[in-house]
Amino acid sequence: MSNPYISADELAEARDITLLDVRWRLIGPPGRDDYEAGHLPGAVFVDVNTDLCGPPGAGGRHPLPEPAQLQAAMRKAGVDRARPVVVYDGGDLLGAARAWWTLKWAGHPDVRVLRGGFPAWTGPVTTEETMPEPGTFEVRPGSLPTIEAGEVLAFAEQGVLLDVRTPERFRGDQEPIDPVAGHIPGAVNAPGELPEVGPEQEVGAYCGSGITAARTILRLHEQGREDARLYVGSWSEWITDPSRPIATGDQ
Repeated sequence: MSNPYISADELAEARDITLLDVRWRLIGPPGRDDYEAGHLPGAVFVDVNTDLCGPPGAGGRHPLPEPAQLQAAMRKAGVDRARPVVVYDGGDLLGAARAWWTLKWAGHPDVRVLRGGFPAWTGPVTTEETMPEPGTFEVRPGSLPTIEAGEVLAFAEQGVLLDVRTPERFRGDQEPIDPVAGHIPGAVNAPGELPEVGPEQEVGAYCGSGITAARTILRLHEQGREDARLYVGSWSEWITDPSRPIATGDQ
């Protein structure tokens, strides 16, 4: 079982790595503002919305980018397959988990998340923008497993599909972001502690748009479930097709 995290002390001793600042907020100022106010020396800013995701649409609010788009963005950030990558965000693991998952999905063999994010770093910070040499990373899609929309219902019936949104959103009591409330039939609400999942059971996760659920996949990897599958499009993709069933309530 590989450890997906790196501590601030370990990062301070690391050499010859690519360091990516992926601070991000669903609502509020863009992460670029945080980067310009101060970041780890050597860190390159990568925008979750435009570099790690495709444009919103039928695939949801944060779909996977086209491989060529992702490859160009990662090469611009200096990413090479042979050099380890460390990603960090503001500490909530949202931007960092999605960056970790996307790079692993794209075939990078060594990606770590700074545990605790930027607040955990006690070393020097800088406002000087890092301008790396272009990288040579080649995107190889599918290196981590996903759940596609057409597979979701069968997956929920045969395995464990975790809906990691709040209980209010899961039940359909309220929906502050997406235009339709409810959840995917057969899903299990798990906004906090992860339920027990037997080793013989497949496990996957979704949320509103595939950001928070990537954090759940990171936690599952930490527990040794490197087979855990992300429904990238998540609820925001599911509801784009009115023929797809929607459940409400606790079940």
